[in-house]
Amino acid sequence: MEGNGSKRKTSPVNVMGRPSKIYKQDPYLSVVENGQPPADDEQYIMDMDAEDRVSLPPVAATADTAEWQATIEKVVRNVVSIHFCQTCSFDTDSAISSEATGFVVDAEKGYILTNRHVVGAGPFWGYCIFDNHEECDVYPVYRDPVHDFGILRFDPKAIKYMPLTALTLKPELAKVGVEIRVVGNDAGEKLSILSGVISRLDRNAPEYGEGYSDFNTNYIQAAAAASGGSSGSPVVNLDGHAVALQAGGRADGAATDYFLPLDRPLRALECIRRGETVPRGTIQTQWVIKPFDECRRLGLSSEWEAAIRKGFPKETGMLVAEIVLPEGPADQQLEEGDVLIKVNGELLTQFVRLDSVLDSSVDKKVSLLVQRGGKDIEVELQVGDLHAITPDRFVTVAGGSFHNLSYQQARLYAIPVKGVYVCEAAGSFKFESTDSGWLIESVDQKKTPNLDAFIEVMSKIRDRARVVVTYKHVRDLHTLTTSIIYIDRHWSNKMRLAVRNDVTGVWDFTNLAEPLPAAPPVRCKADFARPDYVGHPAAADIIRSFVRVSCTMPLKLDGFPRARKVGFGLVINAEKGLVLVSRGIVPFDLCDLSLTIAESIIVEAKVVFLHPLANYAVIQYDPSLVDAPVQSAKLATEQIKQGAPTIFFGWNQNFRAVVTPTTVTDITTVAIPSNVSAPRYRAINLDAITVDTGLSGQCGSGVLVREDGTIEALWLNYLGERSPHSQKDVEYHLGLATPSLLPTLSQIQADITPSLRILNVETNTVQMSQCRIMGVSESWITKVAEANPSRHQLFMVRKIDCAPPSGYDDQSLHEGDIILTLNGQLITRVTELDIMYDHSYLDALVVRRGEELRLRVPTIPTADLNTTRAVIFCGAVLHAPHHAVRQQISKLHSEVYVSVRTRGSPAYQYGLAPTNFITAVNDVPTPSLTEFVREARKVADNTYFRLRVVTFDNVPWVATMKKCEHYFPTL
Repeated sequence: MEGNGSKRKTSPVNVMGRPSKIYKQDPYLSVVENGQPPADDEQYIMDMDAEDRVSLPPVAATADTAEWQATIEKVVRNVVSIHFCQTCSFDTDSAISSEATGFVVDAEKGYILTNRHVVGAGPFWGYCIFDNHEECDVYPVYRDPVHDFGILRFDPKAIKYMPLTALTLKPELAKVGVEIRVVGNDAGEKLSILSGVISRLDRNAPEYGEGYSDFNTNYIQAAAAASGGSSGSPVVNLDGHAVALQAGGRADGAATDYFLPLDRPLRALECIRRGETVPRGTIQTQWVIKPFDECRRLGLSSEWEAAIRKGFPKETGMLVAEIVLPEGPADQQLEEGDVLIKVNGELLTQFVRLDSVLDSSVDKKVSLLVQRGGKDIEVELQVGDLHAITPDRFVTVAGGSFHNLSYQQARLYAIPVKGVYVCEAAGSFKFESTDSGWLIESVDQKKTPNLDAFIEVMSKIRDRARVVVTYKHVRDLHTLTTSIIYIDRHWSNKMRLAVRNDVTGVWDFTNLAEPLPAAPPVRCKADFARPDYVGHPAAADIIRSFVRVSCTMPLKLDGFPRARKVGFGLVINAEKGLVLVSRGIVPFDLCDLSLTIAESIIVEAKVVFLHPLANYAVIQYDPSLVDAPVQSAKLATEQIKQGAPTIFFGWNQNFRAVVTPTTVTDITTVAIPSNVSAPRYRAINLDAITVDTGLSGQCGSGVLVREDGTIEALWLNYLGERSPHSQKDVEYHLGLATPSLLPTLSQIQADITPSLRILNVETNTVQMSQCRIMGVSESWITKVAEANPSRHQLFMVRKIDCAPPSGYDDQSLHEGDIILTLNGQLITRVTELDIMYDHSYLDALVVRRGEELRLRVPTIPTADLNTTRAVIFCGAVLHAPHHAVRQQISKLHSEVYVSVRTRGSPAYQYGLAPTNFITAVNDVPTPSLTEFVREARKVADNTYFRLRVVTFDNVPWVATMKKCEHYFPTL
């Protein structure tokens, strides 16, 4: 398929038809996850062959006869709506929450037939709803390794108010021209009945792109126009027998659907009824149906064509080898383009018969006769066990998940079925590329050919170790990528093995090796490179004051969109190891910090201080571990002026230092725009510096430095809003003058943790023309001009943070107030607002509604604004509303705020979205996390409970959810 990286061939005909799997599209895909759009589209599509462009028109369902009506009445009692979660990424499937259809095929034992892409290859959690709205849990007992069907089990005793019956599977009744009905959960509706006529029995299986696709089977084509949610619907005839299984359809609006024949599902059902395993054989070869004219071009002789046509007069094509997997049983024996003539001496043209022979010959040999370029080639092949090359276990370690490469993935890319596949590239194994599909070749210089070897290697790696990992992508096995990763066994301290259990229908988890403690750090020696910046010796020396900062966040908190961020920090005290860095790099203290000094020494660091407003953090490393000439930066005590010459020293996107002389173009008061979809930290009430060089926009870290090496301003990256057009986060690169930092930094250097207090307001500047209109007297306007000759301005309260539970008193500031003085000092510069940091109350003189008013304004402590506790519940991360939430909302509904949710979780399935507030559990108020955890623990596992929720826009609603501690434990 052109453009998708697959090695599969496509039709040379340019067609528009595209089929899709038709489980219901997720109703919450439009909800932004943690301020980010969904990473993957839930509906897979692919280019179709030209043969699919013609289909019979749909039959009008409104003209049903009495016979059809009677049939439908009997059928609908057997059809169920399946609500399910595929709880984690596994093999070709991403974690999802969705709906589909199934139907009862054994009422006594409680078996439901549906699609394999519904049951999924990995962990499944779901329930079904019958026609009378009774509900019961369902558990997978079988999912076919290749074909698109799976079988779920339910407890028949749980259905009390309607008699259970089952649909009979009659694959032999599927014939061209047969009128059929598709009865299912179409487009998410409880029940939909769509009519159609079978138009073909011999089309190849539809391809869905780089996800799961059925193959080595024919499909039935009809005109029915089913849509999202109808996956797994029964296709019934007038007698009420199931003749096929709904599986896919076109996504371009054409009324064409694709049904799976029921021969193999019927065989599997019979095996399961007898309590037997379902044998599945393979020679690791994909076959496709090709018409006789194409087979002749491939070398089919007229003699064999005549024999086939005589033996199978209704056949119009034969099976041709499409892909022969390297290192498989047929490698070097069969070739692509071979036309299959006989199997075990029997003429064979149909997939059903080929499947039957292979399934009955596991671990045995079969003989095949093929024609290759007009020559007869006879081969004998060992039939392998298809289940053995279909993963049924995975291991989770250091935040990532891994299993052996599956036959599905290998077939898609025509590669050998071997290697350790990264099914969840997260945590330590979140590589720089966001792409999925990595195969781990080695870890810590040790080969990892399979999952057992990988587990053995990972069990011996210490926590916080840095190891070399080599890996390839399934689309490009020619290129070996090498990376150094940081192993996290403290946040993700468990190494867990999950094994599928088809008896219980759940995956069993086992804890493997305990994490080995981190090795003690060792002092290392290094020297800084000495770049030769012509004419700027001070700039060359300032490089000794910079360290590279890598921040890894194990949990998404406070609306921050990234799990890893890298930038540069400025050393402000080399003796104590204090480094100043942007909060765009270190947003909160639940993180792992690594500093790289002189591009040679790596040391760990910790967060010492997070400034609530000014976009910087102070972190600290152990200087005794560093034998290098690290230099403390000299910070200027005088404000830099507009128009002043300076030297810009920054670090570009390639982590290369760049230097250029420049000029300060502007110093203006700004507030970084808020992110509407997911509130997150932003800088407000600050004077931002801009300079006259294009390098400033390329560098997120740096300084403005004088010729003598004194640093006049920091150059920082500021995380802004998410662009509604590109759906990317906007970053602003601005300067911050150093004098305003000195009072706080002096406390930190004196080993005092600053305990700042702030006014809970956001301000903006107003000019004198506006001030006059708003009631500021001429005398005050004169005083402003005298106090600040360069900028005649005052500050107006633009936004007030949400009120505390006790509410605001009459001494609080109001939106629209113009601040004249605080504690008797005229406020015309942002830095003069810093007086608030050290006072519990401020005596304020403001202009409100044209009148001067004196207030005793309270400040608020900032220690309460940082997130210090988080709870993971039903796949949602909950914590107290952080500062950005309080800045953007007018009322706090509770202290239980939904920060992010996991795909495939109960929170996702039942619609609990980021930025929601939880106010009660089972009608018991939960004003804080403590009360919430107490009430949540009272809810029994696998039972429903009620949550009272309020959206960010103040809309209350009630969510009913089912608890699932097995896959989503409360932490």
